[in-house]
Amino acid sequence: MEFEAFKAIVLALFPELTPEQQDRFAALDALYREWNAKINVISRKDIDGLYLHHVLHSLAVAAYLRTEHPDEYAALAGSSVLDLGTGGGFPGIPLAILWPDVRFTLCDSVGKKTIVASEVAKALGLENVRVVHARAETLPETYDYVVSRAVASLTDFYPWVRGKFSNAILYLRGGDVAEETALLMGRFRLRRGSVGTWRIDRWLSDPYFTEKYVVDIRR
Repeated sequence: MEFEAFKAIVLALFPELTPEQQDRFAALDALYREWNAKINVISRKDIDGLYLHHVLHSLAVAAYLRTEHPDEYAALAGSSVLDLGTGGGFPGIPLAILWPDVRFTLCDSVGKKTIVASEVAKALGLENVRVVHARAETLPETYDYVVSRAVASLTDFYPWVRGKFSNAILYLRGGDVAEETALLMGRFRLRRGSVGTWRIDRWLSDPYFTEKYVVDIRR
């Protein structure tokens, strides 16, 4: 996907995007090509799919809140978000571009990946991003939201962050999420209605997003 096609999709749902934000999204292609040649955080066969497979996939978190929880979306300014297992900066960096008034902590236990996320954020001038090389259990803070992109099964991921969020976990996951969310709810005795799923292909019709979801876990 070329940048102009990406921009058309994003502006259709987020028409308030400023020229500066558009420029930052446009800069992602060259930045990730440069850094991926040094430190592999995206499959080299997939780098041409950056905007479709990585940036739009990341922004599905925002699309979900915008369409399903518009009041919550409107009140995001000042919130804090932990992106756990960020890798090279997904979903945190695209979301930080979209939400300049939200504070992001991008965390990964693999140091070389945090180098990429940190350098990309620095090159973009994202003052709302902090990158840390750490394991989840060592983070002392509590965040309003936790976001992540399929770093582990839900039952493995949830214990890492169960005491670290006040509003929700918004988790990008594919496959049989019905079975996985049922297992999560049973194992951790989550209240009925606290876990929901949203099909990303409700927003993005590309076959890549078939059976890909935003999983919403509330306190």
